[in-house]
Amino acid sequence: MILVTGATGQLGGIVVENLLKNTPANEIAVLVRDENKAADLKAKGVEIRVGSYFDEASLKTALQGIDKLLLISSNDFNDRIGQHKNVVDAAKNAGVKHIFYTGVTMKDIETSPLKPLLGDHYQTEDYIKASGLTYTFLQNSLYFEVIPMFVGAGVLETGIFFPAGDGKVAFAARQDLGEAIAIILSTEGHENKTYNLTGSEAYSFAEIAEELSSLTGKTVAYTSPEPAAFEGMLKQFGLPEGIVVMSVLFAAGIKNNDFSSPSGTLEQFLGRKTTDLKAFLHATYAA
Repeated sequence: MILVTGATGQLGGIVVENLLKNTPANEIAVLVRDENKAADLKAKGVEIRVGSYFDEASLKTALQGIDKLLLISSNDFNDRIGQHKNVVDAAKNAGVKHIFYTGVTMKDIETSPLKPLLGDHYQTEDYIKASGLTYTFLQNSLYFEVIPMFVGAGVLETGIFFPAGDGKVAFAARQDLGEAIAIILSTEGHENKTYNLTGSEAYSFAEIAEELSSLTGKTVAYTSPEPAAFEGMLKQFGLPEGIVVMSVLFAAGIKNNDFSSPSGTLEQFLGRKTTDLKAFLHATYAA
């Protein structure tokens, strides 16, 4: 049986949706914190198991009888490595045969400005390896879906003000990633492999501005300010400190070209071209 964590979240939901296309529902289980949010999956015949990354006892029960476990990384930064360790420990104790983990693909975490924020992905991978479990690491690129967060809601009127310099990102659509992960989960031959799952092409924020200009007929300018000016602007908007820090660090990481290396692996699993910038922006800003 395959168990997907975070199944009521965006990526997990896409994975389960795609699994159901070629895997019997009674061979799929999901880990959720709130059973009511998984009513649609239960109606389709998916087994619902209730648990939390923070609750070791619930994990121990939920992972019984599971062969393959997809651990979708926590989006709660409160001791994220501790949460992941709880799942890995429970998986080992429950006799899970194979763990799949959604991390991040980067040029070099050790030299990245984002190490304080994303280093726990690599710590999790090390912990999984040390556990002795068979593993598959699904190192995802940044989602296309983060672009609106970075450029702001008023981007078509104000332009892009983001200190990413000329850095590029091989963005991947969440839908593409979820589809590929479902394929990997439901096929064999992935033991102790690491897959870099990225878009087929890398784009700069200047190129994003150009594409938005072309798409909308408006002049969307790109300005790469000093990080301090960007941070000051975010604080003026009254954003929480955590969001400000995260935004500044991601801009620095992108400027450092941490996510600029496209891989053909995602395209190979999908058997088609990955979603490109034009298609994503059209669906987001012109639909």
